[in-house]
Amino acid sequence: MLLQVTHDTHYSYQPAVETAQHVAYMQPCTHAGQTLLDHKLSVTPQPTQLRTAFDVYGNARCFFSLQTPHDVLRVVALSMVSTLPSPPVESTATWEKVREQFRYQVGGSYDAAAEFVFASPYAPRQLEFGAYARSCFAPGSALLDATVHLMERIHTEFTYESQSTQVNTPALQALAQRKGVCQDFSHIMIACLRTLGLPARYVSGYLLTEPAPGEVKLIGSDASHAWISVYFPDLPDGQRWVDFDPTNNRWGWYAPGSDYVTVATGRDFGDVSPLRGVIHGGASHLLTVGVTVSQVGENTGLRASQSQSQQQS
Repeated sequence: MLLQVTHDTHYSYQPAVETAQHVAYMQPCTHAGQTLLDHKLSVTPQPTQLRTAFDVYGNARCFFSLQTPHDVLRVVALSMVSTLPSPPVESTATWEKVREQFRYQVGGSYDAAAEFVFASPYAPRQLEFGAYARSCFAPGSALLDATVHLMERIHTEFTYESQSTQVNTPALQALAQRKGVCQDFSHIMIACLRTLGLPARYVSGYLLTEPAPGEVKLIGSDASHAWISVYFPDLPDGQRWVDFDPTNNRWGWYAPGSDYVTVATGRDFGDVSPLRGVIHGGASHLLTVGVTVSQVGENTGLRASQSQSQQQS
């Protein structure tokens, strides 16, 4: 599937910002099921500095600096990607076996996925998460079956409700109120898995804005989206991270579907937020964000962008 992504962020400041430094995670990655064909980041006003590098997780991170006063900031990311459908996943490892593999042992072999077993600011390890997930992880269950069960439970028992949480709402609060947005659902699922001693990471990206005729529109498809990846050590090297989307109850190897666009992976939202920075001035601001993912093809064309609030879907 050939997809064009437009991510348009607009800030209005009052009073003007004197100087600013920002970091953007808006460039889709290339992996086994996705190829980045083109990417352009446009910043207004013209930045003094703009450079792209890769962070410790291999994500493209763009830094830009504004050294003159400005009362408006606009950042537009245009990307073209090609995606493939996910192949079947065949994993039989039990969740206890995987947990024991990542339990600390003197002289044990190192696995880079071990970093994603530890707590992070948005996805802590707390007893409440373990208690919620425990019924999905029966003794001897395959990790794949248990993870799908947990995803389905979150999808069924939680209500997707915009404005019910903020970017910094603790995952434990979202768990208690049983509602939130995709960022909350992802943090809750990650926290559940890590509390059980299993490696899980956060994925940021996008969904196709308008589905094909006859298909249901996915939740969160008009804004940045989030889902998770879980590590399966019995799968072939390079294929061990499998993606799960509790918001839409979909999963698959390297992406939940070819209508998903992966941007970045990290411990939680804090590692890969689309745009963050430090400003001097601009005591108050108004933010609008528009995201559109359009299928490019003979009969599809491109569709107009739609505005959303700053909160992750």
